[in-house]
This record gives sequence, C-alpha cells and structure tokens, in this order.
Amino acid sequence: MAPGALNTRMLDQLLAAGAERVGRDMHERLLQQQRDGGVPLARGAELALFLGSALSDGISGKLISAVWDPWPALPAHLAELAASDVYTLRRILPSDRELDWGESS
Repeated sequence: MAPGALNTRMLDQLLAAGAERVGRDMHERLLQQQRDGGVPLARGAELALFLGSALSDGISGKLISAVWDPWPALPAHLAELAASDVYTLRRILPSDRELDWGESS
C-alpha cells in the first residue's frame, strides 16, 4: 500500500512550528503538499479498508497507490490483474544490470 502524501495532523503541526524550526526548504515543501499534492487522511484509510475486505480477495503482491491508482475498480479486473505485472514491484539485483557484486552464490 502506498498512501501517498497525506495531509495529517503531523503536517499541520510541522507547518505551525514555522520555517525557523523545521527549515525553510522543508516548510515550503510542506506548504506545497498541503496546497497541491496532499490528500485527506481518509483516502489512505479507505484503501486500507478495501485491501482488508473481501473485495480485494485475489489481489496479492501489488503496490497500490491510494492517490493515483483506480483501486475501487480493481475487483472487476482481478483475473487481468493476477495475470499481469501491473502494480507489481520487482527487486532488481546487481546481475539484472550486468553487475557482479552484491549477490551470494
């Protein structure tokens, strides 16, 4: 589950602390999140409830974004989703990039 940038009480508290305490750059990024990119905490909670419900039976091994992915529509596409790599993360090993370090034999 990838909840995304959620507008939470912690965001409110950091903004209330002011740029002097959290740093000017961080304060500006937090303001931008609040203004442009953050979503209500309920959106992340809705995805968590969906993934814990029977509606998501059959969805496994996927990274689903609360903000960007059309997760309420996924139950209608379970077979397609299971047969594809859509929303699937893959661990990339050094050998996948023709590197010879980092893996045990």
